[in-house]
Amino acid sequence: MTQRYRVKTYVEDAYYHVFNRGVEKRTIFEDDNDYSLYLHLLKYYLSPENQGLFHPSENYATYNIIRPRPLTNLSNEIDLLAYCLMPNHFHLLIKQKTKNGMTKLLRSISTTYAMYFNKKYDRVGPLFQGRYKAALVDNDNYLIHISRYIHLNPLDLALTGTDPVNYPYSSFAYYVGKKQADWLKPNKVLELFKKDGLFPSMFKYRSYDNFFVKDITDSKEKIGTLSID
Repeated sequence: MTQRYRVKTYVEDAYYHVFNRGVEKRTIFEDDNDYSLYLHLLKYYLSPENQGLFHPSENYATYNIIRPRPLTNLSNEIDLLAYCLMPNHFHLLIKQKTKNGMTKLLRSISTTYAMYFNKKYDRVGPLFQGRYKAALVDNDNYLIHISRYIHLNPLDLALTGTDPVNYPYSSFAYYVGKKQADWLKPNKVLELFKKDGLFPSMFKYRSYDNFFVKDITDSKEKIGTLSID
C-alpha cells in the first residue's frame, strides 16, 4: 500500500509517487515550451545515453537558461515509470535505486526549471510549493493504480477529450505502444498484466489500455488520500 505522502526518510530500491504544485496553486507551465523544457530535463538526467551535454533549443536560449546542475547521469539511481505534467502541478512515478537519487533528481530539475521560468516571465521567488511530496509504494496493486491515477489527470480537467493518448505531456502513449524512450521504464507496470506476471489477477484485463478504461473509480478511491488539491 501507499504510505502518507510527507515521507521523511527515503529508502533504496523502492517505488514512490512524487508530486508537487505551484506556489499558491499558480500555473507552472504557461506554454508548450515550458512543458517541453521540463521533459527535456527529465531526459537529460535519466537517459542512459546522456553524455553530460545539455542542448536547449533556440526557444530556451532566449532566456539564457543555465546548464543543469553538474550531474551527468542519474539513470543508475532512478527509474522513471510514469509521469504527467499539468498546468499547475506534476506527478512522477519512480523507482529510487539509491538512497538519495530522488532528492538529486528533483532538486536539480526544480532549481533549473524555476530559474528558467522566473527569467522568462520576469518574476522572483519560489515557483513550487515547498519541497516535493512523495509516497512510498510497497504493493504491486497500488503501483498499477497509481500509474492509472497519474494518467487520468488530463481527463479530469478535460484537456484531451476522452483519449489520454492525445495528451502530449504524460507517459500514457508509452504504455499503449505509441511511443518508446530509453529514459522511461513502463515495463515494471506492464509486466503485471502478463499471464505469468507477478500479479496474475491483472491478466483478466489483458492489457493496460483495457485496465485503464475499467473501474476507474477504484483507482481514485485507493489513491484519494494522495491528492495535492
